[in-house]
Amino acid sequence: MAGPLSGTAREPATGVDGGPRAVRLVRPVLSAVLRTGSLFALLARRMLLLAALLAALLAAVFAAIELLPGDAATATAERGESPADLGHRRHLLGLDRPVLTRFADWMTGLPTGDLGTSAHGEAVAGLLARPFPNTLLLGGLALLVTLVVSLGLGCLAALKPGRLTDRAVSATATGILALPEFVVAVALVLVFALWADWLPAVTLTGADGAPASWPMLVLPVTALSVPQIGWNTRIVRAALADEAKAPHMETALIDGLPRHRIFTHHLLPGALPTIAAGLATSTGMLLGGAVVVETIFNYPGIGGVLAGAVADRDSPVVAGVIAVTGAVITGVLLLADLIRAWASGGRI
Repeated sequence: MAGPLSGTAREPATGVDGGPRAVRLVRPVLSAVLRTGSLFALLARRMLLLAALLAALLAAVFAAIELLPGDAATATAERGESPADLGHRRHLLGLDRPVLTRFADWMTGLPTGDLGTSAHGEAVAGLLARPFPNTLLLGGLALLVTLVVSLGLGCLAALKPGRLTDRAVSATATGILALPEFVVAVALVLVFALWADWLPAVTLTGADGAPASWPMLVLPVTALSVPQIGWNTRIVRAALADEAKAPHMETALIDGLPRHRIFTHHLLPGALPTIAAGLATSTGMLLGGAVVVETIFNYPGIGGVLAGAVADRDSPVVAGVIAVTGAVITGVLLLADLIRAWASGGRI
């Protein structure tokens, strides 16, 4: 009697019938598939939401340009043009059509990469093709500097809570957070370009339209990074402080794990979703501040293009700038959402 019972008990463990062992092998794969499907569903929902927000923003841009005094025809008209010439120009630019019709026509070309035609007869996509990569370079470097410095300062403050280092880092972060980019840019030019003569105050371009040398990037990148370093340092410090109060942190300490391992394997990964969300928010601020910083340093980015388009009441160009920058910001926000979902097991 014992023999058959023991035999039936041992048989599933050998995996001959594909029973419990097969279940143990399939279960992790099935869990990973379900988790991946959940992340893709989350990505799809967020993409639809962000696309709707971007469309609403673009509609607001067309409406705002329409409310400004004058129009693209008068703004780009040559001296001495007659009313008949202005009327003909308005017809060529489509300004005699309702703004909703013009916006709908512009939106239909957006999925194919057609950003319309500027008031000067240039394709908007071609007009942005050269300066926009320069803006991406400036914003990308500023985001990288922000990540490295704020992560280092936030971790340094979190490792010594309540001490002089923590108070100094927190006070400094709060102070520089309140500084606008143009104030930082002017101060940097005054100190490092005019007084010390260490770095160039303006950006010269090469034959390809990019900055001629890397020292010309130092001051613009620094001017963009400083306020965001203050913002993200506070986020990192707060995220680490909240994570340190979690129950599993006390368990890790009781288990006798080394403090550096607790920090790198428990504390920092737990704070990662909040840190990623803060950096994603900074992306929009960096690209928005780049318009001002580019003007101060004569940087060859989209700042000058946008300023000229607003002066010309050129709705397609302004909307094109908003569309391409909005696409970049949307991509970064989606990446941050995926990081948060992955860290929280597929939930936000």
